[in-house]
Amino acid sequence: MEVSFSKEIESLRMGAGETFHGEGILAITKALLQSGVAYVGGYQGAPVSHLLDVMVQAKPYMDELGVHVEACSNEASAAAMLGASIHYPLRGAVTWKSIVGTNVAADALSNLSSPGVTGGALIVVGEDYGEGASVIQERTHAYALKSTMCLLDPRPDLGKMVDMVEHGFRLSETSNMPAILELRIRACHVRGSFECKDNRPPAISTRELMEEPAAFNYDKLAHPPVTFRHEKLKSEERIPAARRYILEQQLNELMDGPRKDLGIIVQGGIYNSLIRALQQFGLCDAFGQTEIPILVLNVTYPLVPEQVAEFALGKRAVLVVEEGQPEYIENEIATFLRRRDINTPLHGKDMLPSGGEYSVEVVAAGLAAFLKRYATDVDTSSATGWLQGNAERRSAVGKQIAEQLNQPLPARPPGFCIGCPERPVFSALKLAQQDVGPVHIAADIGCHAFGTFAPFSFGHSILGYGMSLASRAGVSPMMARRTLSIMGDGGFWHNGLLTGVQSALFNGDDAVLLIFKNGYTSATGTQDIISTPSDDAKFNARDKLQSLTDTNKTIENTLQGLGIKWLRTVHTYNVEEMRQTLNEAFTTQFNGLKVIVAEGECQLERQRRIKPWLAGLLKKGKRVVRVKYGVDEDICNGDHACIRLSGCPTLTLKDNPDPLKVDPVATVIDGCVGCGLCGANAHAATLCPSFYRAEVIQNPKWHERLLGSVRGALVRVMQPA
Repeated sequence: MEVSFSKEIESLRMGAGETFHGEGILAITKALLQSGVAYVGGYQGAPVSHLLDVMVQAKPYMDELGVHVEACSNEASAAAMLGASIHYPLRGAVTWKSIVGTNVAADALSNLSSPGVTGGALIVVGEDYGEGASVIQERTHAYALKSTMCLLDPRPDLGKMVDMVEHGFRLSETSNMPAILELRIRACHVRGSFECKDNRPPAISTRELMEEPAAFNYDKLAHPPVTFRHEKLKSEERIPAARRYILEQQLNELMDGPRKDLGIIVQGGIYNSLIRALQQFGLCDAFGQTEIPILVLNVTYPLVPEQVAEFALGKRAVLVVEEGQPEYIENEIATFLRRRDINTPLHGKDMLPSGGEYSVEVVAAGLAAFLKRYATDVDTSSATGWLQGNAERRSAVGKQIAEQLNQPLPARPPGFCIGCPERPVFSALKLAQQDVGPVHIAADIGCHAFGTFAPFSFGHSILGYGMSLASRAGVSPMMARRTLSIMGDGGFWHNGLLTGVQSALFNGDDAVLLIFKNGYTSATGTQDIISTPSDDAKFNARDKLQSLTDTNKTIENTLQGLGIKWLRTVHTYNVEEMRQTLNEAFTTQFNGLKVIVAEGECQLERQRRIKPWLAGLLKKGKRVVRVKYGVDEDICNGDHACIRLSGCPTLTLKDNPDPLKVDPVATVIDGCVGCGLCGANAHAATLCPSFYRAEVIQNPKWHERLLGSVRGALVRVMQPA
């Protein structure tokens, strides 16, 4: 990976007496080292990618501490790493994006939770929740409940988050339960400071090895009949031990206030939103001094019945602020109160929405309903006016834009990077379907999922990372034409090789698989994978566009070794060749799995690598040639088929310079990286010949300067006066 985390790595070395300043997820990374973690693993994903990225790049420092770091092939393999903590007093931490990552890891987590752990086991999950999330809207809370794992949801304050990491390990060791540390995207990126402690090298580590393995103990296996005893241990020993620790260490915080007849119970992770909402009603200041008492649940499972009951007792009403659905916490609190015959009115989802992110405005609207019923002395007009004003301003802005454009503002979903090697493949697929007809396309998770947006709109399903080939298994036998499955090289190694390719070969399925081989798991931050080109290859091919990923044939060799008979590798920017290859795959007489490897390095990684190199050449006064593409506006006929075929952000429209023509013409704006897709599309689709390719030479040789002067003079002579 070309992105450098050198500054972040230096902050990991900070010790006692120093103050850390930075983002929440980096603070969590530092907290792991302060807690004496022995091993760290995981799979990348927003918003926790930097935890593993930083530790992987900090391997020399990790070696000094004796901490083992492993970038895992998927979340299941990461969760299985925690098996080290079953027998041994090793503190281990793994990380991934939830809920999709927790779904993948669920089997290993269940079998880890059954025997329980000896060393602290901490799972750091990024709860990418809400309308802006890139995952399905579900909650990690369900997994904590079903598998009996502690669930920590710390208040988004760096000091509290760091403390909860240490307490997470201790809570896990005290209760023998794995602990999940849930971090919303706002918590991961919140900035602040905390007082550092010295990093603790683990007692057992890569530098201090164990001489002998643990003795065999059948009770430590997740295997019947001992699993029946595990179930009893969970309810009779582990949960009570966890609750005692939560109370003794005061992990949940009581923020007291003068209005003791009311109360609010809130998940720690959305505490900041609650405080900001209370400020709108004049019930709290910027430092968190609240008038209504608040019970902050930094541990949302297990809840402590006595603590909840004591908080609710004697109050006229309690509001539970719980993001997401179902309302696990609210229902459990209601059960606690009913069993103790405490009749305090309990509100939550009746005043707050069931789904969606609990932003400040959402929480404020719920508070308004709560206060209107139970605190009529509070003047809510200012807050409701603020909410109404926000709504009116949004409406006014939308109306103004609509009037200027004579239509609503078009949606602007995310899309491929400029020069992305995956865009030309979708252009070729668009052309291929003109030849063979529409085909069922099983899409997948990854950058290529942007192909589901205009101008391509390809994809009938997305069922999991690397699951596209498996997901078409029920469709292809019922379809007259062959189906197409799309996955990236990251998805191929994550899951697709076994659940898709192996299954299709075993069953003799007749289908087409397209693998994007861009060299990285690009959608999660361009981390290296087994098919990433070597550093030597990157250096030797830094000025070449199409040949870099040719140097690593791991995917092709794996497919051939598994028994794939029909295999083609095509450079993605060769649109016509890709079109012909797709046509062949859809129409060949060969009956079986056909695999097309679309080869083209991630453009973002390529630009990160070559831009500093080119800048260095220019600084030394050396000759540099840059390719630029453009459109001859005199030839462009204004039908815009080129734009509909590629969707490149740098290929856009401008007013026609010819006053006799109304239609705007295509133009290539600044930002073009010279991938050549526009010209390749024009050739493959037989579009108008308006595209041109030019070479911009910086620091030219003397004969090039002379030739340029001669050419310029000739052009001026030939131009009309």
